[in-house]
Amino acid sequence: MRRPNYRNPRYAGAVRRQEEMAAQVRLSPLPADIRFVAGADVSFFLYGSTFWGGMVVCDLEDGLRPVESAVVRMEVTFPYIPGLLGFREVPVLTAAFERLKIRPDVLLVDAHGIAHPRYLGSASHLGVALGTPSVGCAKSRLCGEHEEPGNNRGRWSPLVVEGETRGAVLRTRSSVKPVFVSPGHLCNLRSAVELVLKCAPRYRIPEPIRRAHDLTNSARRSSVASG
Repeated sequence: MRRPNYRNPRYAGAVRRQEEMAAQVRLSPLPADIRFVAGADVSFFLYGSTFWGGMVVCDLEDGLRPVESAVVRMEVTFPYIPGLLGFREVPVLTAAFERLKIRPDVLLVDAHGIAHPRYLGSASHLGVALGTPSVGCAKSRLCGEHEEPGNNRGRWSPLVVEGETRGAVLRTRSSVKPVFVSPGHLCNLRSAVELVLKCAPRYRIPEPIRRAHDLTNSARRSSVASG
């Protein structure tokens, strides 16, 4: 795979746009009456340009029962560049969001929020683009330093980036690897942690994201099977 050309004007322009959008991120508590949470995830083949983006809306008041879903296939032209993944993922997730009839109260994204070198991971990018509260919940760390959290469910340690706490390394299940939670947009860290725990009553990964992951991977496999 070719290394990205960081002097390319397209790269420089994307960084400027990312910085502009990062300045629009707002951190505030989530509303107390959240009901509909949309899990968001993308699927693609390694080095491929075809992306599947999916959203699954779950009802918090009904045991996280899925009430609606949407999946979109899209050709992505923006190249793979670490730190700029939002420019590949957000367009297809936006298209999936636009197909939903139920408007979610918050987006729970398999990505980082402000725990990003320029304060704009895909979860923040998507939240700003849609003007919707968003939370990032990733399986691995992108940047920053942290200590290992306590071993019991609900324990967390700060994820510190450039001297600022931008996320939480959260244990959603006792004795299981933690997840990396960060506010995306119109959300703060405490609200983000509380939401992830509410949405992960049984598994390490929150239920809305788990279902979005299954949806997009199934769509990708079906596309291959049908030729």
